[in-house]
Amino acid sequence: MTFETIEFGIDGGIGRLVLNRPSALNSFTTQMHWEVAQALDRLESDESLRCLLLTANGRGFCAGQDLSDSSVTPGGGETDLGQAIEEHYNPLIRRLRALPVPVVCAVNGVAAGAGANLAFACDIVLAARSASFVQAFCRLGLVPDSGGTWHLPRLVGHARAMGLAMLGDKVTAEQAAAWGMIWKMVEDDALADEAESLLKHFVAQPTRGLAFIKQALNASWTNSLDAQLDLERDLQRAAGRTEDYAEGVAAFMEKRKPEFRGR
Repeated sequence: MTFETIEFGIDGGIGRLVLNRPSALNSFTTQMHWEVAQALDRLESDESLRCLLLTANGRGFCAGQDLSDSSVTPGGGETDLGQAIEEHYNPLIRRLRALPVPVVCAVNGVAAGAGANLAFACDIVLAARSASFVQAFCRLGLVPDSGGTWHLPRLVGHARAMGLAMLGDKVTAEQAAAWGMIWKMVEDDALADEAESLLKHFVAQPTRGLAFIKQALNASWTNSLDAQLDLERDLQRAAGRTEDYAEGVAAFMEKRKPEFRGR
């Protein structure tokens, strides 16, 4: 399949999804949504997948929605932005959160609006020093979407989330790291190498165990303690039956490096 707005491939267990509309700061159009959905279809069906990198080409990561796209152009009160969210953004966020492998996001420039919240939906977020995050919705009279009102309070607390959402202030990568919005800030020229290092690490790890960790942590925000304890029990039971657990124990006993196969 040939893509026009993204670059995509899976090789050696590593998926790479690169937003590729650099002249428009990789803002989303209906076509880009469709192409990303096609890529996710392939990721979800590929049993060899061990991790995914999400990044972008050019000087920006993603400026959110392309406001020139016909699906969101105001038209006499008939524009239904909720439909665009329901058809495109909500499925994208849900699928990334549910993908049973680590998702690494390398933010190479500005991440605005839905672009910022797309990054926050990933598991490990790296950002170049020159990158920034901004909830631009309030400048248009809109509400943070793509999980923004869910992720922000959990990442930075209610007070900061309210300020970011209602003021639309830009947050530098350095500040984002200090506030716990992202995993790490790195120098611009080190971003690609840092991301590759993480991918090489994850591709050699017990993939199903990492998927269970992701599932447990994502559920913890809404579970009661009792429900979370039960979930941990059930996931640990499943993890203990994997080939990777058996290999990990064998390697520990034999004092050698484990060879995990993601099974």
